[in-house]
Amino acid sequence: MKAYNQSNFFKHTFCEFTQTNDFSFPEKINYKSKSESRYFYTEEGIYRKSNHWGRVANCRWKLIAKEDYKNQTTRIGFAKWNDFYPIHSKEKIFFIDINFDKKTAEIKSNQKTSTTHLFNFSEAIKRKKQITHLFKESKWANYFELDITALRYAIISEYIHSDKTLQEIKKAHS
Repeated sequence: MKAYNQSNFFKHTFCEFTQTNDFSFPEKINYKSKSESRYFYTEEGIYRKSNHWGRVANCRWKLIAKEDYKNQTTRIGFAKWNDFYPIHSKEKIFFIDINFDKKTAEIKSNQKTSTTHLFNFSEAIKRKKQITHLFKESKWANYFELDITALRYAIISEYIHSDKTLQEIKKAHS
């Protein structure tokens, strides 16, 4: 696995920053972007102060916030250097976390788990988009006999825990 540091963390990476409220940026920062994001490097990782998270240039940086937030609200996040992962890698180091109550899907990184089915980044993105469609739309469920809530649960659960295509799973449930 590639080691990330202050000279390469911004090159096609995925990272989950954790919101922190107990850090004050010093006057002398390490970097300030064109969009006014500020960066401060430490031995352990990086602090980022920004009003935009998600797609950042060629990266995908998420903020794990302590409370709901909206982009355009400035937040400070911290990530350790070993929290950065390459998004163009073929390594299967990502999983999809589902919240059925909120009807959401999130891509998370984890190399240490053996209980979750892992995907490479591009496959995880593709599956997340299809899951979002399953949550938002209901027409696709008209051809099934199960209640849509039970059907969503069965199909999505199998989809995130296997390499089967969505079509294969739907066909098995019809």
